[in-house]
Parts: sequence; C-alpha cells; structure tokens
Amino acid sequence: MKRYNNVEDINQDLKRLSLERQIAWEEMKGLRHEVKEDLSPYSWLSTLISAVKKYGILYLIRKILR
Repeated sequence: MKRYNNVEDINQDLKRLSLERQIAWEEMKGLRHEVKEDLSPYSWLSTLISAVKKYGILYLIRKILR
C-alpha cells in the first residue's frame, strides 16, 4: 500500500488514474467499433467471396489436370 506524504501527491495520483481510466475507455470504444465492422454483412461477404475464389481456382486446376 502506498503512503502519501501530502495532499498534492494524492491529487497527482488521482489525476493520473483518471487519465488512465479515460484512455482505457477510449480503447474500449475503438474495440467496439472494430467488432462492429468485423461482424458487418459486407465483411462476411468479402470473406465468402475470397474463399470461393480460392477453392474455385483449385477446383478448376484439378479439372484441367485430369
């Protein structure tokens, strides 16, 4: 446990903790936005299209080689 010698030290720590809390809150907001984007239908569609391209090309190569 930290011991304080005066009120100024307490106020300085309170300000620092408040700023750390604000930074953490803003980071959480950013993460929320990223999750929203990742779960959007457009994101899912682009993932699906890239998978179809990948497996479609492999399918065509197999057909050509046989």
